[in-house]
Amino acid sequence: MTFSQLGISTELIKELSNQGITAPYPIQEKAIPAILKQRDVLGIAQTGSGKTASYVLPILMKLKGKTATKTRDVNTLVLVPTRELAVQVGEVFTSLSKSLSYAVKTMSVFGGVSINPQMKGMYGVNVLVATPGRLLELLENKALYISNVETLVLDEADKMLNLGFKEEMNSIFRLLPLLRQNLLFSATLSPEVLSIERVLLNNPETIKIESAETNIELITQTGYFVTEENKGPLLRKLINDNKMNQVLIFTSSTKEADKVSDKLHNNGISSRAIHSKKTQGNRQESLALFKKGKLQTLVATDLLSRGIDIEFLPFVVNYELPRSPKDFIHRIGRTGRADNPGEAITFVTEEDKHHFKVIQKKMKRWVDMVDTAEWRDL
Repeated sequence: MTFSQLGISTELIKELSNQGITAPYPIQEKAIPAILKQRDVLGIAQTGSGKTASYVLPILMKLKGKTATKTRDVNTLVLVPTRELAVQVGEVFTSLSKSLSYAVKTMSVFGGVSINPQMKGMYGVNVLVATPGRLLELLENKALYISNVETLVLDEADKMLNLGFKEEMNSIFRLLPLLRQNLLFSATLSPEVLSIERVLLNNPETIKIESAETNIELITQTGYFVTEENKGPLLRKLINDNKMNQVLIFTSSTKEADKVSDKLHNNGISSRAIHSKKTQGNRQESLALFKKGKLQTLVATDLLSRGIDIEFLPFVVNYELPRSPKDFIHRIGRTGRADNPGEAITFVTEEDKHHFKVIQKKMKRWVDMVDTAEWRDL
């Protein structure tokens, strides 16, 4: 199946080709035709499955001839749970609309930054990507109107509900027109997501893509038995000996993330930490540098384990194990995407051994282990 066969325009195919994207993902093969036919869609797919482009491409096509009006009425509304995802989705809309013969104005809005520039920039916006709380603030200030929205997208709907946005989402739904297209995407089909689906969607096309577990075969996994005090030296040795670049390192706390990042930086390995205690500007800058390959390592808490898409990420390191096997799979699922091999490295202390066995059992895959007890150069 090609993008042309899915009904995507030559302008958009040209931009996809410029970005090195030549073939659609499974979710795109199913979602794009349904969205172009004005069907409501319920898509169940993990991060990295190509779901963002599966709604961005047909929405950009549907906007042809509708972008000239300079008002505060938004045509397409995309609701997302986090600031990082708002920025990422906005970037996908902007990058894919570069080759279009018609201008599409996309704006991403979220809390944690001044609302004034967002209010001023709302004029003539076609696609608004927003977190629920900030959107309600903008609506209260009459910075925009959503009574003429033609397409509503809920991205990472399960996470929005888990973060307690249900009340805000219901307030937003009440302000939307009855006649509109609804697209709901979620990593899981929880009872809460089903309750939203029943209220929101009209005879939807249901698409379910299994991705995290199936992609695991693309990932080379290695575990290292290590003491707590030798984790830092081992990490630096692996990075230096293997000339590793673009290494995403996971810790379990903000304090540990800062500590690991500082140690790397002090030993000549460029690094930044990204977590909830960093400012929004700092987080965005760190992500941008890392995505461009200008930052060798990024140390993160599980804030990043879902929702942020870093294409062709070669290395993930579990400096500390996550609490659940599902979080482990989400973490290592950052690498080994789109048929590109990736490598996941996991540090396992004596206290971690039982928990790591549970993770491997759930993953249905046993990881080759290396014992570093005899290594003299740590």
